[in-house]
Formats: sequence, C-alpha cells, structure tokens
Amino acid sequence: MRSSEGWTTAWWLVRDTFRQSLASGIGWLLAGISTIAILVCLSATVTGPKSLGPQGPHPEFLPRQDVEAHDAHKLEVSGVAVADGALRLAFGAIRVPVARDTHSAVQFLELVLAAGVADTLGLLLTLIWTAGFLPAFLDSHAVAVLLAKPVPRGGLLLGKYLGVLAFVLVQAAYFVGGTWLALGLRTGIWDPAYLLSVPLLLLHFAVFFSVSLLLAVLFRSTVVAVFGAIAFWGLCWGINYGRHLVASAAETAAQASFSQPLAWLAEIGYWLFPKPIDMGQLLFDALGAGSHFHRLLPGASMMSLGLSLLTSLLFTAYVLLAAGLQFARADY
Repeated sequence: MRSSEGWTTAWWLVRDTFRQSLASGIGWLLAGISTIAILVCLSATVTGPKSLGPQGPHPEFLPRQDVEAHDAHKLEVSGVAVADGALRLAFGAIRVPVARDTHSAVQFLELVLAAGVADTLGLLLTLIWTAGFLPAFLDSHAVAVLLAKPVPRGGLLLGKYLGVLAFVLVQAAYFVGGTWLALGLRTGIWDPAYLLSVPLLLLHFAVFFSVSLLLAVLFRSTVVAVFGAIAFWGLCWGINYGRHLVASAAETAAQASFSQPLAWLAEIGYWLFPKPIDMGQLLFDALGAGSHFHRLLPGASMMSLGLSLLTSLLFTAYVLLAAGLQFARADY
C-alpha cells in the first residue's frame, strides 16, 4: 500500500467520524453544552482590584469581612489593600464574592470549567457518547467495504481511533478556546495556562478510549464498550487512590495499618494501569489551582507525574496493539 493511499484512507475515516457524530446528534449535543458554557462566560463580569500582588502565606491584604474589625482610616494610611471585589454571572443575577482579586476569580472559574466540567463530567460523558462509534464501524456490513481496500486492518482501526480523537480535540478546543476568549473579552484577563487544558484533556481521553476500542473489537457491543470503559476508569481511579493512600501512610505512623503484600500489590497495580488522579494533578498544576485548593497529591513532583503519564501512554500503546492484532484475526 502506498503512503498516499494510507493518508487518504485516514482522512476519510476522520471525515466519517465527524459525519457519524453529526448524524447521531452527539456532535451537536457536545457543541451545545460548550456553547452554554461560553454564554455563561460571556455573562460574567468582575469588580475589584485586578491584582493584589504575589500570593504567599502572609498576604498583604484583608478579606472584606475582616475590615469591620479594623479602623478604616488606619487601613487606608497603612496601604493595606482590601479584597472587596465580586464575580457576577448571568449578567449580575448571580454574585460570588471574590476572596482575593479579579485575576484569581477568573482563574477559579477557569479551574471549575476545565477540571470540574471538562476533565471529570466531560470525560465520562464523552466516553459514553463516543463508545458507539466503534461497534458501528466494526459491524460486518459496514466494515466489509473497507476491508476490500488495500489497507492493513490495523491501519483501519488506528485511523478510526485517531478520527475519534480528532473529533474530541475539536470539541475540547471549542470548549476551552471559546470560554477563554469569552472570559478575556468580558474581564480583560487572559490566562494562557488555561489553554493547556486542551492537550491534557485529550491525553486523558485517549488513554481510556483505547480500552473502549479493545472492548469494541472483542465484543462488537456498544453496551460492553460503554460500561466496560467506565468501569475500567473507576477501577484505575481506585488503584491510583489506593496507592497514594498506602504511600502517604508509609511516611507516617499509620504504615502499620497496611500489610506489606497489600502495599506491593498497590504499587504493582499503580505502575501497570493508567492513573486518572495523576493526570488530574497535571491539569491541576498547569492551571495553578494550588492557590485555591489543597494539592491533590502533595508529595508528587513533576518528574514523578511525568513518569506516571509515560507509563499510562505505554499502557495505551499496548492496548492499541492488542486491539489491532485481534482485529486482524477477526472473521467477517
């Protein structure tokens, strides 16, 4: 097979994925949810100081509720700033007091959108709604036409996988880019770190969608692909959480509460399977969420998180290889 034929086939598989998403309504549904989020951001306004200086353990400002306990004149003379701003949504219908300054308020809203809406709820919903793409693609009546072409079966499967990733990439870029642009236009605060959510969200989805791909090849069932991928995500989350629980207990007097075999089992499972909590920590760090919440994994360094992501990607490559080999042996 010539490389030009391979690229042409991959391009048509990507186009077919977008056509399938629009025909099923999934593309419109995801775009509608993103549009609602963008409209919410377009209704946002912030009041108060744009920045109260660098953050630290002893900030040189007072929350608004603490002002009454001090002499207002003395505060004015001393130059101590007061955090008295507010974040308003729905064109003022919803008012949220700002704990620090307007930049921090916008950063907090972006964190909620990226980590809460997109990385948790959005990831699970996208896994559910895209799981049906693969069983439909692998249906004997649909795939027979593609198998007649001079393209390796593994290439067809990889092309469809990349097509779904391209679809998710467009949706993630629309959600993140649209909300970032809307908040920037309304508040004048442009946080480029928020845009890092797009590749991190795509990587998180790619890891667990590979399992949905393998299940689709093995069982050719949308139900199995959906519930299997979600159950596997929950299993990996539990393993990831359990390992960090054991690791943190090992550094304290609570280490005796876990047996040594259990600690070994948690460590093995941690390095073998994907790590959704660690990927969430990468997004957490990229968005500077430490100024709003306690760090998810206090002892995790960027090096350990990078190694964690690498092993998750290696797991994904192994699952894709297994799915390709199974598809090559399947009878149609």
